[in-house]
Amino acid sequence: YQAMDKCPKLITIRPNMALYQKFSRLVNDVYRRYSDRIQPFSIDESWIDLTHGVPSFAEGVQKAQEIRRTVREELGVTLSIGVSFNKIFAKLGSDLQKPDAVTPIPRERFQEIIWPLPCRELLYVGPVTEKKLLRVGIRTIGEIAQAGPAFLQSVLGKWGVTIYAFAMGLDDSPVHLDGAMDAAKSVGNSTTTPRDIATMEDARQVVYMLSDSVAQRLRQKSMVGKLVQISLKDTGLCVIERQASLMEPTCACSPIADLAMELVEQNWSCSTPLRAIGVRVADLSFLSSGR
Repeated sequence: YQAMDKCPKLITIRPNMALYQKFSRLVNDVYRRYSDRIQPFSIDESWIDLTHGVPSFAEGVQKAQEIRRTVREELGVTLSIGVSFNKIFAKLGSDLQKPDAVTPIPRERFQEIIWPLPCRELLYVGPVTEKKLLRVGIRTIGEIAQAGPAFLQSVLGKWGVTIYAFAMGLDDSPVHLDGAMDAAKSVGNSTTTPRDIATMEDARQVVYMLSDSVAQRLRQKSMVGKLVQISLKDTGLCVIERQASLMEPTCACSPIADLAMELVEQNWSCSTPLRAIGVRVADLSFLSSGR
């Protein structure tokens, strides 16, 4: 909606989610030839653990090149692959060279490669976190590491300690076994705003912010959802909850937000200001499972 505000004549094209999901499954099928530990991160990203079948880092890089060539030759899709000793740096490496490249980040050289990069290149350092870091003079991943966990906690709360560990290469989270089920039945987010929501445009901004967060979390889980739910709490503490189904499952922000706003417009007249809004997506399925 922000793009349309700036460019009213913008032509938009509906995404072909069925085609995206098909190629997501086909690419992950190629990965399964190399490991039984494959963890989708989004519709077009997965982690692969090769440590049980590849004896050295150099051979891991060679295997990554083989995977890249195989996917390109069989499916016509280019891959950018990061090879490293943990998931955070592997993901970062996959973003450094695009398209059709392999970027190795070995343990003994990670400070040289990663620390000069802007802090926003680190996974989970989004625009809000980046602004907070910039305010205290932290611009690079190396400066995150040098700031120390205590200072970062004072700036970012508990999340600051996590960001510090990532910058130091201390992530030890495993790659899940292929097909490991997630217990999540729904994914949602809600907020109590610092001021009352009095206009439909105010509500729209909050709904799109929440929908973007929900969509991002769905992609992290490699899931899509079909049922959109909203909750509205007004200043009199009256709560309204409504839901509706999308035409097809999605993990994209726009269809979630659009349907959520339809529900808001149908059930709130602006006569009583809102104090809190929630957006939730249910009826979930996994992208990589073919469902």
